[in-house]
Amino acid sequence: MAPNTTAHTESLPIIAPRSQTILSASDMAIVTATEILSGKAGYRQFGFVELLTPDGYNPKTKKGRARGYSTAIMHFAPANLSGFDVCQYATDGCTASCLNTAGHGGIVKAGEVTNDVQRARIARTRLFFLNRYLFNILLVRAIETHIRRARAKGLIPVVRLNGTSDLPWEKLRLNNGRTVLETFPDITFYDYTKHPKRAIANATGQHPANYSLTFSRAESNHADVDRVLAAGGNVAAVFKSKLHSLPATYAGLPVIDGDNDDLRFLDPAGVIVGLAAKGRGKRDTSGFVIIPARAA
Repeated sequence: MAPNTTAHTESLPIIAPRSQTILSASDMAIVTATEILSGKAGYRQFGFVELLTPDGYNPKTKKGRARGYSTAIMHFAPANLSGFDVCQYATDGCTASCLNTAGHGGIVKAGEVTNDVQRARIARTRLFFLNRYLFNILLVRAIETHIRRARAKGLIPVVRLNGTSDLPWEKLRLNNGRTVLETFPDITFYDYTKHPKRAIANATGQHPANYSLTFSRAESNHADVDRVLAAGGNVAAVFKSKLHSLPATYAGLPVIDGDNDDLRFLDPAGVIVGLAAKGRGKRDTSGFVIIPARAA
């Protein structure tokens, strides 16, 4: 398991955001507070209970249990909804159709403009940017907890850190100087990405062996889709269709049903991972969501 993951909390440095914006009172609480380290009471101060959504709470990742896997997933506020951009290659179509609005994330009470799910995602994102040192401590703890829980149930723990973000975890360093992939070398991490260079690097073996990336098609990255496929990577595409009613092929390649589970690292090579449109994606007109009748 993870070597040298002990958290040193005597002095937590304040890490300023990249932009020179004036911090709000809630931001100041995030960058100066230390009681978050003491347990759930501290977590609640920031509007969320855990960094990772535990196995069983996400309907999609829950399906992996049938194949012997337990997935923990982390959801940030996508694009720049938090004031910090976590999706460098976001397009208008994917922003409008983002799974951020699917499931509980899209349920808002009458008279309100947001919900606790969205507040939690914003809190995690701001913590990541405003105090990376503290964030890293909590991330290591959350992954270690997930590993213990999964193995206690006889399941294989896997982790998806970019549930609603597109950050380069193969480059980001923890407080021990290593990436999360290097810190937990025996744990499989997997994500979707719209970053073509990341997808190609992953497909050609330039990333750690325990990291799997699937490239995401959008309305304006068709040339990148071709490049990733040529490099041996798989591509996920969203279709305007009922769940589990996808076309058999797209772009001359077989389409597999990506809604059966979330375990993309188990997919065969040379396929399109088909996903049925969800949330606001069902109303997409940008071309991000493919109309099956037009699929080749």
